[in-house]
Amino acid sequence: MATARGKLFARVGAGVSNRLSRQRCLVIATFLTALLGLADTASADVSKIGLFRTRELHSANLVPFPKWRDMLVRFEHEMAACMPDRCRVDEWRKLVTSLRGRKPAAQLKLVNKAINQHRYIEDWANWDLADYWETPLQFLDRSGDCEDFAIAKYMALRAAGMPADNMRVVIVRDRARQRMHAVLAVYIGRRAWILDSVYDAIVEPDAVDYYEPIYSINEQGWWLHRR
Repeated sequence: MATARGKLFARVGAGVSNRLSRQRCLVIATFLTALLGLADTASADVSKIGLFRTRELHSANLVPFPKWRDMLVRFEHEMAACMPDRCRVDEWRKLVTSLRGRKPAAQLKLVNKAINQHRYIEDWANWDLADYWETPLQFLDRSGDCEDFAIAKYMALRAAGMPADNMRVVIVRDRARQRMHAVLAVYIGRRAWILDSVYDAIVEPDAVDYYEPIYSINEQGWWLHRR
């Protein structure tokens, strides 16, 4: 097990972009080490081939993901406390309303295009932090980086009625650009579709096989991905 962990961790570390700050590299390295340790207690369905043709080890324990849990709590508070003409609530509700009642495929295309109209901005420039997970309202107000795009799409689809079981925010190693990245995976029936901040097209995982998934997460749990 230790040897397998070491090989996986080496592959992850090799994919961290030189553009990331040393502090963020340390954060990622420490976090991934913890995830690999937690894999021992995750329940594995090794017979099932998951996203990007990986084996998935699942756990319902979201304690190791404080940024994700904190984002969910903050967003709930924002939606309850913000006045309709503040915090971009009107803009958010307009987006969600535009998704409701449409077929799932149309929802994916619409939300991907709408969120992708915002500009990409790194956390260090936006928040003076190495890694910060924004609420959708913060994203609408200040834009964000890759996981913020994925989160905004996830939460918009959830508000429009898409079940959490059908979606995951996926942290990947982008082998083409040699950096860490985040996308949204949505299942329609038995087929997974990838919503990316890099392009507006909705594609299947095989079309972006240069993405190597590290872990994926939703409101109900997380998955560690292994080749």
